[in-house]
Amino acid sequence: MEYSGDNELAKTTTTFDVIVVGAGVMGSSAAYHTAKRGEKTLLLEQYDFLHHRGSSHGESRTIRATYPEDYYTPLVLKSHALWQRAESEIGYRVYFKARQLDMGPSDSRTLRAVISTCQKHSIPYRELDGPKLHDEFSGRVQIPENWSAISTEYGGVIKPTKAVCMLQTLAFTNGAVLRDNTEVTEIKRDENGGVLVVTANGEVFKGKKCIVTVGAWTKKLIKAVSGVEIPIQPLETTVCYWRIKEGYKRDYELGSGGEDGGFPTFACFGFPYVYGTPSFEFPGLIKVAVHGGYKCDPDDRPWGPGAVSMEELREWVEARFSGRVDPTGPVKTQLCMYSMTPDEDFVLDFLGGEFGEDVVVGAGFSGHGFKMAPAVGMVLADLALKGVAEGVELDKFRLRRFEGNPKGNVKDFEDQVKHSQ
Repeated sequence: MEYSGDNELAKTTTTFDVIVVGAGVMGSSAAYHTAKRGEKTLLLEQYDFLHHRGSSHGESRTIRATYPEDYYTPLVLKSHALWQRAESEIGYRVYFKARQLDMGPSDSRTLRAVISTCQKHSIPYRELDGPKLHDEFSGRVQIPENWSAISTEYGGVIKPTKAVCMLQTLAFTNGAVLRDNTEVTEIKRDENGGVLVVTANGEVFKGKKCIVTVGAWTKKLIKAVSGVEIPIQPLETTVCYWRIKEGYKRDYELGSGGEDGGFPTFACFGFPYVYGTPSFEFPGLIKVAVHGGYKCDPDDRPWGPGAVSMEELREWVEARFSGRVDPTGPVKTQLCMYSMTPDEDFVLDFLGGEFGEDVVVGAGFSGHGFKMAPAVGMVLADLALKGVAEGVELDKFRLRRFEGNPKGNVKDFEDQVKHSQ
């Protein structure tokens, strides 16, 4: 189905300033930014809008600035402001503030790198040992004697499906044409300049620029289009919700940023890497999941189980929540996909080759990109329209960093995502 903020544009125009392929959160954000700048924008999606086959659906995502890689923090802080700006434009909320709590062994290189990031970017933080953490959260969460926790104010929950809908609506109201159930099979150079985007049903759209944000399908489409093989591995992962025991449900509810004692969003560095959100979308349930999954083909998925050992997660829940959360097993699960690069860093770059700077790729968000979608969409729009993203350092996100170095960016701390065959 086709939707357009300008009906005549939709009926008569097959030439656009920018064609965005893929209407997940990154593509929808990019389309919002290009349309808002007055560019004729077409947003194409191979399935229904807001489908559940990729990485942009569901009930919650965390936002945090506490990255061991300090080059992500500027994108998070920029997105923090851009989420709020988009909310003011649409008139409803998708981002709900909370504190962020990161924990792990005191000698963890990852945890020490998080502290270094906070110091570099002047993010206020408090380092808590076990007793201090117990006092801070009234015993709701506990850590072993040789662990530490880092508490910051830059946390919160984003409602993903609602957020994607918001960005698509804002793109639409700024004049973009939106088309779902339109699979792109080919992107070609136009001999008169720009690119031609060809769909499975034979339609051809001309664009001065093209932005490709197709998530787990990136490797397939880019290889078919250009012969370039981007090392992106799709993973199927399971999001788990656990029942809070009677008498403790309010203890784990989302607050309004910390003043009222609300429970934080959280991450636990180590093996497995565990993350979660307070009780919010499903009353009486808390989201606790492993940051990892099983390798899969996005067109031939197993649709479960999609998670690493559930036993590891049961042990974590039992040990961390002072017996207040039932560790028997999750009472609700949801499936999602990650698009993993070898170094778990994004790809934000020109495709190059015969396409030069006319095709921009946004990919490899590796299970941690959703929070940064507003800033990433702005970067992709800048690259497409200006040829440069001003004020953003993109060296770590170059496509060709894998040439001669299959592992990509070198890091001095542990891998964070657990892969299973």
